[in-house]
Amino acid sequence: MHASTWTVAIGLLVGSIAAMPAAQAQVRETRIPDAALATAAQLRETAQASDLAYRITESLTTEVGARLAGSEADARAVAWARAKFRELGYDRVWLEPVTFPKWERRSEHAQVLGANAQPLVISALGGSPGGTIEGEIVRFADLTALEAAPDGSLAGKIAFVDYVMERMRDGSGYGPASRLRSAGPSVAVRKGAAGFLMRSAGTDSHRNPHTGITRFDEGLTPIPAAALSVPDAQQLTRLLALGPQRVRLAIDAGWNGTATSHNVIGEITGRGKPKEVVVIGGHLDSWDLGTGAVDDGAGVGITMAAGALIGRLPKPPARTIRVIAFANEEQGLYGGKAYAEKYATELKRHQIAAESDFGAGRIYAFATSAPAYAKAAAAQIAQALAPLGIEHTPGKGGPGPDISPFAEKGLAWANLKQDGTDYFDLHHTPDDTFDKIDPKAIAQNAAAYAVFAYLAASAEGDFGSAPKAAPAQ
Repeated sequence: MHASTWTVAIGLLVGSIAAMPAAQAQVRETRIPDAALATAAQLRETAQASDLAYRITESLTTEVGARLAGSEADARAVAWARAKFRELGYDRVWLEPVTFPKWERRSEHAQVLGANAQPLVISALGGSPGGTIEGEIVRFADLTALEAAPDGSLAGKIAFVDYVMERMRDGSGYGPASRLRSAGPSVAVRKGAAGFLMRSAGTDSHRNPHTGITRFDEGLTPIPAAALSVPDAQQLTRLLALGPQRVRLAIDAGWNGTATSHNVIGEITGRGKPKEVVVIGGHLDSWDLGTGAVDDGAGVGITMAAGALIGRLPKPPARTIRVIAFANEEQGLYGGKAYAEKYATELKRHQIAAESDFGAGRIYAFATSAPAYAKAAAAQIAQALAPLGIEHTPGKGGPGPDISPFAEKGLAWANLKQDGTDYFDLHHTPDDTFDKIDPKAIAQNAAAYAVFAYLAASAEGDFGSAPKAAPAQ
């Protein structure tokens, strides 16, 4: 090469290198094409007018009913989900095994003894052992009060924690009540208690106890643990005002080996980047008291319908829509953890994920974990969701339960926040049944998930999924 030509080439190369950061920054900004926004507007209207999510939820809760993880009904739910994905026209459908300890409920009874003898309505907490005990009731206002009791002071007695959960639109009142359910029995053991009762983690005034999982700390001997319905907790408190009370608590339940269920996965294949995926989903299992309609049959119905509606478009988006019906969320996020572990090396292929697991109340807010370079795309999605009555709330919210183990590894997430004002009236109770689902509200949910998933899958650029750096040792 001639020296002058070499000089010119070097100059061009240096200029190119100098220009690269600005060019890369411009290319790196994530945006959504106008054509995709126009398609999403049509999809939004079609989805709002559809009863598909309602019918899917009806099918699951009617044909299968309650789906306690590891039960025969759980296995039928897996078969149902695989068949439903295929019926809805998903391109690929498969199962991924998830193994976990198996807890069984057989019977539960409680009654006040003595001069004020009467039955109490209870539900054994998931993870409670079996056993029959009688003991004097000692009431505490909250978990802090129980923790403050002297060690050994409850020997032979039954701890009763009468914490009143607050009703909140965003469900934030559940946090303290959930902590009581998970930690309270272990604290009671340390204080010497022979049994544990709590006011249900719920906001209703019906005689329906709320179940849910509890854990006993390693090294402790578990004790029978149950939740009283709210009216029964109030009744017990009134009885205690009259004088000391004794209660007989009889539970037949416990762990019974291990079980294997499955994450059930369906895909609508993308046309341009099929190996990259947008994940939406809910959890397939439920507690055994109701038929698991709001928790989480609705989430399965909403996201299955959203994916199916995208699949009916003349052209799919660039990326694949992956819908997951997660296994055993209720007893420890087993399906979500298994998925995060299996796909850890493929994290960057996951564009973004969102989970519906808060009933079927109307979605009122939208947020994402999008980094600065993707905030414009998040705003475009928010604008497409606005006609559904959904507000953009950047910086608020977090990933859904089954998404959270993968989000901890660096998965980008979106939050489509549902109105949960009445959710904890039904949550984990016998009253969690299909008649509580509002057809118009669940259609709005399906429309929101369809719009979100379609636009995220159509984006030019990503939403920030990347492995997190390992914590310093």
